[in-house]
Amino acid sequence: MFQSFEVTARPEQGPPRLKALRAELAAEGLAGFLIPRADAHQGEYVAAHDERLAWITGFTGSAGFCAALMDVAGVFIDGRYRTQVKAQVASDFTPVPWPEVSLAEWLIEQLPDGGVVGFDAWLHTAGQLEQLDEALADSGIEMRRCANLVDRIWADQPSPPMQDAKAHALEFAGESHNDKRARLGKTLSDAKQTAAVITLPDSLNWLLNIRGADIPRNPVAHGFGVLHADGAVDLFMEPQKVAALGDHLGDQITVHAPDHLLAHLGTLIGPVRLDKQSVPVIIADALGERAVWGDDPCALPKACKNEAEIAGSAEAHLRDGAALCELLAWLDTKAPGSLTETEVVTKLETFRRRDNALQDISFETIAGTGPNGAIMHYRVTTETDSTLEDGHLLVLDSGGQYLDGTTDITRTVPIGTPSDDARVAFTRVLAGMIAMSRLRWPQGLAGRDIEMIGRVPLWLAGQDFDHGLGHGVGAYLSVHEGPQRLSKISHVPFLAGMILSNEPGYYREGAFGIRLENLLVVRDAPALPGGDAHRKMLHWQTLSFAPIDRRLIVAEMLEVAARNWLNDYHAQVAQKIGPRLSPDAKLWLDAATAPL
Repeated sequence: MFQSFEVTARPEQGPPRLKALRAELAAEGLAGFLIPRADAHQGEYVAAHDERLAWITGFTGSAGFCAALMDVAGVFIDGRYRTQVKAQVASDFTPVPWPEVSLAEWLIEQLPDGGVVGFDAWLHTAGQLEQLDEALADSGIEMRRCANLVDRIWADQPSPPMQDAKAHALEFAGESHNDKRARLGKTLSDAKQTAAVITLPDSLNWLLNIRGADIPRNPVAHGFGVLHADGAVDLFMEPQKVAALGDHLGDQITVHAPDHLLAHLGTLIGPVRLDKQSVPVIIADALGERAVWGDDPCALPKACKNEAEIAGSAEAHLRDGAALCELLAWLDTKAPGSLTETEVVTKLETFRRRDNALQDISFETIAGTGPNGAIMHYRVTTETDSTLEDGHLLVLDSGGQYLDGTTDITRTVPIGTPSDDARVAFTRVLAGMIAMSRLRWPQGLAGRDIEMIGRVPLWLAGQDFDHGLGHGVGAYLSVHEGPQRLSKISHVPFLAGMILSNEPGYYREGAFGIRLENLLVVRDAPALPGGDAHRKMLHWQTLSFAPIDRRLIVAEMLEVAARNWLNDYHAQVAQKIGPRLSPDAKLWLDAATAPL
């Protein structure tokens, strides 16, 4: 299987490791050391070699960091992980609600007399350090670049990943890397910039039409790139990893060993573009005054999928939807109390594996029953594996990595007879999902402008959830992709071709969780009779197709337009997915998609 259920970190491992780290702090004369989740490439996902945060604290979430001082160690986590962190870290670590409490505020409180806090300049962005330095001005606290103290005490640290890179076929990419490099190089030339440094794995892999396996669930090859204004690229990637590419890269791409990057930066003539939010501090240091701040040149072009990428994603979602429907049909044949979470995860992967195009799952499948469903990013292990009992809700969030697309879909299903309270909350979540799916909006709006549409039904009941409404998704790349987000903190305007998730939820700690998720692609909206001819509008095209459980819907709570949308959606599910199913699953789907 792609997924395993082993326990990857234990709370009891944290205290002795923290003690060893503090011995290093004392030896270095430091008051503290920062341990981020990020690696040197600043992507969201990291290889086993870079799982420093999990190794030192036990916390395995995909976002957060630790500030380890001599007498306190804060683990900074956002709203998605406030339940999870309680079970994963020992009492030697103090969970800190972030971003409500900033790192600077916390350091000033914990170090009233000042002190020197060390950090690895490869693992923090220039923007993070700039913000931190400003906030710590006049506090007596100094941030100091230093060796990585966690690596120093991690005796059995895994080696850096060395998987082969492979070419991503033009039929899936929709544009050659020669054309991409020329197009983006011209944007640098037009801005009178000589080059740009690219560190994000998905940006570099998208630009060069390559994929890899350096990070589990994310088909990327690790490396760094310098894109020049003439479209040439200096690629800093282990030569053994690119050997299998043959002549794919061509003569405009020069391969160097990664440890030559800093020396090479010293040879560049400025101005050289750096993205303050993703470039490590050490790269900014190496360029000095030759650096100019600007967006990653790959970010928006990558986010705006071309027609080949959209068509591939649509097809991947149909195959993936069929696998999920087979699972849901199978699940309905099982009595409450007869299955565990790991059995559900294993069976779903079995159905996905029937498709030879499946390369991997796109993230660790979330299958949380009962109270586990309230842990937003729950990962079932052999120790937490729970039985699906009568009255439980099961949150099933999963996806696949296919050569033609990346999928991510969530359904919540009842086990046995659901409570009235759960059905009412589910219907509110569904109403928010439908409201967003039906939306048309003027071009120029960003996530912060429309995200609340998916929350209003919950707000009206005094309820909410602590994650964004949606994230960007790559094309056989990372399942979480920027810069677009359906989030109150996102300022990036939506553009045609962007793929995002629409996933409202509701979580009651200790009781149940609810989440529904489809992937949507931004499209130019057709004109409507009586509409403003001069006003360009956008709308969503739905990519994900699987039934929404009618047993959890309180139909009279939905407005007529919402019911009509759901009935139309279910008709599409039956038409698109039905022919791909086994006979038994087809019969199940016919019943599951009957009109309300």
